[in-house]
Amino acid sequence: MSTLTTEPLKSLLTQLFADAEASDAQMRRDNATISSQELARRAASTDHRAFYMSAKDYHLAVSAETARLLYMLARSSGAHAIVEFGTSFGISTLHLAAALKDNGGGRLIGSEFEPSKVTRARNNMRAAHLSDLVEIREGDALESLARDLPSSIDLVLLDGAKSMYLKVLELLEGHLRPGALVVADNADRSPEYLARVRAAGGGYISVPFADDVELSMKLA
Repeated sequence: MSTLTTEPLKSLLTQLFADAEASDAQMRRDNATISSQELARRAASTDHRAFYMSAKDYHLAVSAETARLLYMLARSSGAHAIVEFGTSFGISTLHLAAALKDNGGGRLIGSEFEPSKVTRARNNMRAAHLSDLVEIREGDALESLARDLPSSIDLVLLDGAKSMYLKVLELLEGHLRPGALVVADNADRSPEYLARVRAAGGGYISVPFADDVELSMKLA
């Protein structure tokens, strides 16, 4: 029996994925009113704070397939210490926390810049009865994840500002145990991150997974 397939999480996830799909559709409609030049400017901007504040009502969630992958990776690796960069409304967080519960317990530290999303995510953890496993830290991840981390991290999810992927990895790297997994969503938008985890002799084995995920394992 998996926590994912039992109540109250099962129904909550069904609703959240429906909400995320509607959110994605609204974002596409909103973007259709913006010029291609402006969209390109925003994509190239390093002002991630401005972007995420403007996108505070969008879910920006992982796909259902990636969410299930996260659960499977956390379960199969026996994870008990997980860090997440970019919590949003908490769809990925719920899958990882469910894995912790089914692994017998642990701690998930999430991070989210937008305060309204932090509130929504915490409410979702309470609704799923998983709050005891999750701490969601508000603010810039380079500050919130620079303190009070587990000495040995089993799994990391990178799903925030793509321009920050490498900086967040470097922040957490000293805590990653040998064999720890790092999952980066939409990693193709962070070429410097991909160059690091794919580099020969760089300390990782890394492969692209599906169309939008990079899965890496720390060697030592």
